[in-house]
Amino acid sequence: MRDLQAIQSRSYDLFVIGGGVNGAATARDAALRGLSVLLVEKNDFASGTTSWSTRLVHGGLRYLEYFEFNLVRESLREREILLKSAPHLVKPIQMTIPIYGSGTRSYWEIQAGMVLYDILSYDKTLPNHRMLSQAKLRQLFRSVDHDNAKGAAQYYDGQAEHAERLCLETLLDAKAAGADILNYATVTGLKREGDRLTSFSIYDQIADQDFTASLKETGVVVNTSGPWVDRVLGLGERNGKAEPIGSDRKIGGTKGSHIIVDPFPGAPSSALYVEAKSDGRPFFIVPWCGQFLIGTTDLKYTGDLDKVKADNDEIDYLVSETNRVVPTARLTREDVKFTYSGVRPLPYSEGKKAGSITRAHILYDHEKEGVRNLVSLIGGKLTTHRQVGEEMTDWAFKKMGKAVKPSPTRHRPLPGCIWPDDDRLTTAYERYRDQVSTDSLNYLFETYGVRAIDLLALVDNAPDLAEPLTETHPNIRAEVVFAVQQEMAHTLLDITRRRTILAMNANYGYDVLAPILETLQKHCGWTTDQCQAQERAYRQFMEENCIPDYAIESGIEGRSLQAV
Repeated sequence: MRDLQAIQSRSYDLFVIGGGVNGAATARDAALRGLSVLLVEKNDFASGTTSWSTRLVHGGLRYLEYFEFNLVRESLREREILLKSAPHLVKPIQMTIPIYGSGTRSYWEIQAGMVLYDILSYDKTLPNHRMLSQAKLRQLFRSVDHDNAKGAAQYYDGQAEHAERLCLETLLDAKAAGADILNYATVTGLKREGDRLTSFSIYDQIADQDFTASLKETGVVVNTSGPWVDRVLGLGERNGKAEPIGSDRKIGGTKGSHIIVDPFPGAPSSALYVEAKSDGRPFFIVPWCGQFLIGTTDLKYTGDLDKVKADNDEIDYLVSETNRVVPTARLTREDVKFTYSGVRPLPYSEGKKAGSITRAHILYDHEKEGVRNLVSLIGGKLTTHRQVGEEMTDWAFKKMGKAVKPSPTRHRPLPGCIWPDDDRLTTAYERYRDQVSTDSLNYLFETYGVRAIDLLALVDNAPDLAEPLTETHPNIRAEVVFAVQQEMAHTLLDITRRRTILAMNANYGYDVLAPILETLQKHCGWTTDQCQAQERAYRQFMEENCIPDYAIESGIEGRSLQAV
């Protein structure tokens, strides 16, 4: 439950603005080290950059060519930590790089990069790389374009199919450690006295109420709002008047778009990391939850951060480049089942090519701009979020003049962490197998880990919650209730896009809106008016952000996405 009165009555050591994976990691690390923490997010958790990624936990092989060896080493170390602390959410994935004579890198250059990648991940549990000859490439990948192919490199990285849930479990661990966590809470003012921020005006969208949060005398602020960093800095106030913090632009974001398609003729069994033949830009073709995730683009972006959409040209680019790599695919616009697009919060860099801007994160201390208890995160990746949280908390302790306590997060599992020999899973499987299908049980354990046991317990008092939401997917109605009661979901979009992936693999979520709304009315107290308003908002979001413009303009949207 949200208790705004209790929040207003407290003073905090640490105020975190932004509930993406980096803000979540900061809140978790700080709370576990004993600091009082308040985190606020203006939309839903992970609704920004975290949910726009390619969902890979990787070392950043491409960063080697820019000599960012420290970033690669850090990423590879964090990949290993996540594979151990969240094995239900971060899993190994094999990557294959076809090598062509016309490519920007030769066979021997890529092999040298692979050797260096292995050296930098000396403490990994994943296998080392292997190089494939031209003949072996033809044998293993018969549908991949072999014109001028010289061979391939294969290696392993990590995949976070449900990146939003990785963020969510990080927040749940923070909450369990005592942090106050609010989504749909928008910061409207950063109140400053002298050279310090002291309190914050916040609008709670759920309660439709303004409230104030305060810092302790030594408290500090972490701005992890991603692409919105500059917008947050513009909210500074002194003596009731607007006074932005700093004048220099910090973020120069680039737009990245993805498409999702069903399995296609010649689709690879493992992920492909390839160069686009038209411009040499690297992109991925990744098996993902029974479909394929293809992306990403990398374009300078100066538009509305709250309405970012893959445009027709980007979709055509990803479709055509995939067809060049896998000629048997013959993908068309009509094969695109979902798109998503977002903005990378990269440092502002005038004149640089988008792909060459560093992916290393920067902790920007605003003391040089006259505010000594504020730091902004510029950059940051899904892979290195835990490290960011540790660095941010170290900074907080130092700013507060306290001895830095060691971070427990390097070895602490996330709440759903699951191990193959966990007897609780066997017990739960035996208990619910007569009510819930085998496919659904397997999906729940793989996605929620041991937390699936609490989810399944909802079925004990409401057997109808064991029913599937649709015949074509393993999701059950209990997930809807669990999302609202235990995972801070407030909207249809929260449920279908971030607690589950039904928006992405069930006809933009339209196929499941009716059973979800029925479940929300019956078990969560949603009114008819509330359900109708939510459905309208949901459809508007899909049209503005996910359904391709060409589909809407041509009427395909009206024929293939029938109203529920």
